[in-house]
Amino acid sequence: MISKGQNQQPFSTKHYKHQFFAYWGWNSDWYTNSDIHFHGTNYDFSLAKVEARDHQTPFGLDPYINPSAITIPQTNFRIGYFFKDNWSISLGLDHMKYVMQQDQNVRINGSIQNSGTGYDGTYTNDNILLSTDFLMFEHTDGLNYINAEIRRFDNILNLRRYHLPNIDLNVTEGFGIGALLPKSNTTLLGNERYDEFHLAGYGASGFVGLNITFFDHFFIQSELKAGYINMPDIRTTKFSEDRADQHFLFLQSNILVGANFDIGKKKRLKAKE
Repeated sequence: MISKGQNQQPFSTKHYKHQFFAYWGWNSDWYTNSDIHFHGTNYDFSLAKVEARDHQTPFGLDPYINPSAITIPQTNFRIGYFFKDNWSISLGLDHMKYVMQQDQNVRINGSIQNSGTGYDGTYTNDNILLSTDFLMFEHTDGLNYINAEIRRFDNILNLRRYHLPNIDLNVTEGFGIGALLPKSNTTLLGNERYDEFHLAGYGASGFVGLNITFFDHFFIQSELKAGYINMPDIRTTKFSEDRADQHFLFLQSNILVGANFDIGKKKRLKAKE
């Protein structure tokens, strides 16, 4: 039963200071079209307004609940610490996936020489079909955004002076910055497929979220995050001189489950005695 705070005992603010939290969840993502610049010993060209999508795994107990396969879907993990009742710092991994759409027509500018393919030539705002023999380009293992965030956390029921036994309804918002460590899966101009982790760039993001906490410790949370990714150093083949660069905006929706815990409460209480 929901009751007005003024009809009950004085309603106190939740004390999250010194608590830790952790969550695990899943995301869906949307990306703006981006220009991708490829360069190497015998080529230097740009593709304009390339379309890409995410690649979320269809829901099922396997792999979503299978411990040996839970990183196959697009996932989120975060651990954080409340340094004040309403503020936390945290470190997390947003494991997204980015898949260039095959067989789209885009504009190309630049040159390709001595590739051993039919794509040699000089291009000036020409159309080209992104077929598999020309380019396959994905960050599917994945588009890994490792980020630090600062977050504010407010109990909506506190603000409105309501009390709901054993349930707290909270709003959270904040911003973060971090690094991009993609495992890019690329096949370019007949070269052998390249699929290795590489520190490729950086990102920045902001978000808002809604949190429902049960019995002060367990929660489910939904978030909407928007951000900017810039990767000036993407590996594309086994040859170190072959690189690509791109930047784009992203929008991410998350559903998360987690817990709050206080591992130093007994020591602090004892110190006050």
